[in-house]
Amino acid sequence: MSDFLFTGTGVALVTPFTPDGDRIDYEAFRRHVDWQIAEGVEALVVLGTTGENATIWPAERERLVSDAIAHVAGRVPVIVGTGNNSTSESIVFSKQAQAAGAAGLLVVGPYYNKPTQAGFKAHVQAIAAAADCPIVLYNVPGRTSFNILPETMLALAQEVPSVAGVKEASGSIAQIGDLLAGRPDHLAVYSGDDEMTLPLVALGGHGVISVVANVLPAAFSAFARAALAGRFEEARQGHFHLLAAMRACFYETNPIPVKAMLAEMGRMAGRLRLPLVEITDETRPRVVEAFRPHL
Repeated sequence: MSDFLFTGTGVALVTPFTPDGDRIDYEAFRRHVDWQIAEGVEALVVLGTTGENATIWPAERERLVSDAIAHVAGRVPVIVGTGNNSTSESIVFSKQAQAAGAAGLLVVGPYYNKPTQAGFKAHVQAIAAAADCPIVLYNVPGRTSFNILPETMLALAQEVPSVAGVKEASGSIAQIGDLLAGRPDHLAVYSGDDEMTLPLVALGGHGVISVVANVLPAAFSAFARAALAGRFEEARQGHFHLLAAMRACFYETNPIPVKAMLAEMGRMAGRLRLPLVEITDETRPRVVEAFRPHL
């Protein structure tokens, strides 16, 4: 397991914005990073879905990635979301992340243009040929309308040496089982859904890239470590204890609820970028109530 990018909890970091929403709040981002590391998480993911990567300008991206990696200074691995629905742009972002010192690249299934399985393989192969950096494939069909089949991910893991992991967020225990049954020894499998962490680890997975850990890093990473250590009764209790908070993260589109909670805690402004809007007055108290036992 020591050869994997990480084992345990990687946090899909939010990207804080200034109160007017016009700029990234780099100071709030650094504070958030320090808090996550101090609370015991094993890795950080910058500019994934939760980081609102689709509305980050290229110059902002380059600064945020380099700033994050420099600030972390090797304390934990930093994985950078570099994939999108343009292979050529994904290559540019991947080369920038590699040059900045990223530990790995998170490459999501292309959205909107919905490639075939062969198209996704060619997309990953092109990125891997251009950037010499470990790749974590990211399957989230609820966002992309494109499901990366287990056989495609396993073929890429065999054929592309830099494919080091999979973030699986299909919600399908069948797909998780197929991945873990067929994975080569070098391929780590992470849950992309907090609520699927326990079953994935029980089947032999290696951790999670988490949303709820933005708000509850210590509690969630302790739960994941218990599961990975085979302390399943403790892990079951942790799962049920965290379940309402895990579900509250998706009462509205992620990252709306987690940003609302971080603002409630005074850790950053809760601003988002359009087309995402702030949490509704109806949903806010439900989210706060779900997190209340942990705060």
